[in-house]
Amino acid sequence: MTRLRRAVFPALCAGLLLLSGCSFLRPATVPLSTVKAQASCSTKTDTLLVFLPGASSAIDEFVREGFVQEVRERRIAVDIVMADAHIAYYNNRSVTDRLEADVLAPARTAGYRAIWLVGISVGGFGAMIHEEQMPGGITGIVALAPYLGERELSREIAAAGGLLAWQAPAGPLPLEQMETRLWRWLQAQARLPSGSRSPALYLAYGTEDRFAASHRLLAAALPPQRVFTTPGGHDWAPWRRLWQQMLAVLPLPVCP
Repeated sequence: MTRLRRAVFPALCAGLLLLSGCSFLRPATVPLSTVKAQASCSTKTDTLLVFLPGASSAIDEFVREGFVQEVRERRIAVDIVMADAHIAYYNNRSVTDRLEADVLAPARTAGYRAIWLVGISVGGFGAMIHEEQMPGGITGIVALAPYLGERELSREIAAAGGLLAWQAPAGPLPLEQMETRLWRWLQAQARLPSGSRSPALYLAYGTEDRFAASHRLLAAALPPQRVFTTPGGHDWAPWRRLWQQMLAVLPLPVCP
């Protein structure tokens, strides 16, 4: 298997087994395909949630698994865009550019003043690397069981005493070292005073998730009120429970 430090996301179906199936046969189309769900409010909203799927997940799973319905039932005043940012966009390193050009920039032009990225697994990785590369354009990130890079790097950070104690490399790093860039960005965010951290970052994961060791490293550096856990692994059942927990506290507007 090719290592992530040599290419951003090669051979993920073999290396991560994020969800059933493999999406390598799906091309990275331009523009990025999206599906929109309007808020249930009678008035227009200025807040947008952008859902980013896992490596092999289809965007209609956000509907099938109740993520959209939970928002509507709680009368949260947000529109939703489900972006089909599947693994091919990571493999060709276009996910950040496509997300910006095809989803976020048009949303700002349309008048959305608050934009949240909600990413599951690789989608959580995608949300965070977008902010690392193009800072300042979003309000918050909800990272559900995010992929955070190879275990070797996580073990290095743990051995150093945790994220805040880790000696991150200085100077420019190429895209081929995106996972190191991500952890360095996370460290910089964690070191900021809590009131000045932008975007707001919320982490949620199952305690038996295959990536839980990396999640715990990040969780230890975040405010505890922004970390959510539940029993379970890397699958929809715990993600649904976590989404319900988070919707109860996320600073999102509700319908009048």
